[in-house]
Amino acid sequence: MSTMLFGVAVVILIAMLAGVVWSVAVPGRRIWPPPGRRSWQYVLTWLGFYAVCGINVLLLLMYWNSWVFQSPLRFIVGIPLVLLGGVLAMWGVYTAGWTNSLGLKGGFVESGPYRFTRNPQYVGDVVLFVGVSVIANSLLLWITHLLLALVFLVAPLTEEPWLEEQYGDAYREYRKRVPRFL
Repeated sequence: MSTMLFGVAVVILIAMLAGVVWSVAVPGRRIWPPPGRRSWQYVLTWLGFYAVCGINVLLLLMYWNSWVFQSPLRFIVGIPLVLLGGVLAMWGVYTAGWTNSLGLKGGFVESGPYRFTRNPQYVGDVVLFVGVSVIANSLLLWITHLLLALVFLVAPLTEEPWLEEQYGDAYREYRKRVPRFL
């Protein structure tokens, strides 16, 4: 069963990665950001994301401490990463608002963590994933978290043209001042 869960997560993540790559290549038919809350793109993206998060919790429980980092020192490395990543991601959600965080147009934001990175939620999530992977010591989590990180690294390439369409010169000026990630 765990192999099947892992396989489902990998298939969903590859589909998500393909969706953001498609959105970069064919912006007129982009999947991300979705055209609206009731669109198939919105529903499938978020169902897939939450399914992967649920599967990752199950994989964490089933494969806890099953790989090469047997030392308890992994907690000293992982816990600060989880806390730092979680705080940055949540600060980004709080500052941007729920609508923007869901990939919908909710207003242009350049305050809070957006003063330092255009993608604090992605940066925070990737740091959090690394921390969880270090603590859990599970190869399967490392793989799913790496795939999620790839999605989060490509997503801004499709979001940036969309943001430019929505917010014009204000976004172009912001993009010149603030780095994509760090």
